[in-house]
Amino acid sequence: MLSIELIRKDPEGVRQSLLKRGEEAGLDSLLELDARRRQRIVERDELRARRNQVSREIGRLGREPDQPAQVELFKAEMREGSQRIEALEAEIKALDGQLEAALLTIPNLPAEDVPVGATSEENRVVRTWGQPPVRAGGQPPSFSFQPLPAWEIAERLGIVDMERGAKLSGARFYVLSGAGARLQRALIQWMLDLHVRDHGYTEMYVPYLVRQQTMVGSGNLPKFADNLYHDAEDDLWLIPTAEVALTNLHRDEILEASALPIYYVAHTPCFRREKAAAGRDTRGIKRVHQFEKVEMYKFVAPETSDQELTRMVANAEEICQRLGISYRVLQLCTGDLGFVSAKTFDLEMWAPGSGEWLEVSSCSNCTDFQARRANIKYRPQPGARPEYVHTLNGSGLALPRVILSILENYQQADGSVTIPDVLRPYTGFDRIAVS
Repeated sequence: MLSIELIRKDPEGVRQSLLKRGEEAGLDSLLELDARRRQRIVERDELRARRNQVSREIGRLGREPDQPAQVELFKAEMREGSQRIEALEAEIKALDGQLEAALLTIPNLPAEDVPVGATSEENRVVRTWGQPPVRAGGQPPSFSFQPLPAWEIAERLGIVDMERGAKLSGARFYVLSGAGARLQRALIQWMLDLHVRDHGYTEMYVPYLVRQQTMVGSGNLPKFADNLYHDAEDDLWLIPTAEVALTNLHRDEILEASALPIYYVAHTPCFRREKAAAGRDTRGIKRVHQFEKVEMYKFVAPETSDQELTRMVANAEEICQRLGISYRVLQLCTGDLGFVSAKTFDLEMWAPGSGEWLEVSSCSNCTDFQARRANIKYRPQPGARPEYVHTLNGSGLALPRVILSILENYQQADGSVTIPDVLRPYTGFDRIAVS
């Protein structure tokens, strides 16, 4: 959530930043609400001061028996003042709710070094690692045969069953079978071990169902309600990512500076209705309603958040490198930033069979945007006034696109798929072949 003080101080600067994202927030109406609220607060406080003054006068006049008429006038003024104060407090409370509701719909402001652009076509490629394709959609020189797309490989190997997934739950659900299920489990375990052992994260297990307040704190509500699964009876929401729960672990807390930075990592399923993506990327398991993900999360001091984002991207890159799969890093332009993000870098693995880059990670610096929504602060120095922390999140990595990339990059001419070396201690096998 943006600070109302920032909007009040520099409305034109905020407006221009939002326009870079393609957003036209109604700042004028928001500022009118804020002005009305502040006017009512001033009026209430003046009436309270006058009421206190009158109360003292009544006490003084009570010791003078020749002033009953004046005492009655003061008492009448106090009654009227108290009634007006009560009405003003109700109005201020209502205005507070309206102002907060308006602020909750406004996205984060892009950082100054984010490239300006309207769509994903204007994202900037920062670097590429590994053997790039010969041409867009072309065949890498390492293959002596025409590589197949992952959906054909998975079907031939019998490790992904879209038909039975649809039978169980409908379109865009799937079943992993045998070596496919074991490969996913191995990836999850290996990635968690790497982040904990080598990158300094603390592993967390979190609920998959959360309260509405938790969704609001992470930035998913109210804007993205249509893309979330909701249990109306208990008013609980299925998480679209572990980020939702991890954000709120320290909700309404004041952390000591010595506790920062805090690194968390968690594996959860992710549940997304994906209504906005209907008709896109629906073949195979690339865009589905339920999938697994390992999520990195950080609470950091504001002055370190850019450096921490660089480290987080490097942590995600190391996963790709150890798997030996070519990837590229993109910095998202202003128009492609997520709602809560001020700066984001995406990682995309190369899939030679389908001839495309597959997004497997998105690492974002959310500055104090989520911390304001969830009221997470830290004390820079003992006794100092608390300030909001900065939060960062990143996939480390998201499945099943990693599985797709492995199938396409490690496919063999005989139709089998070899397992990357780093995963073999976790899978217990080194190859998936037609049984």
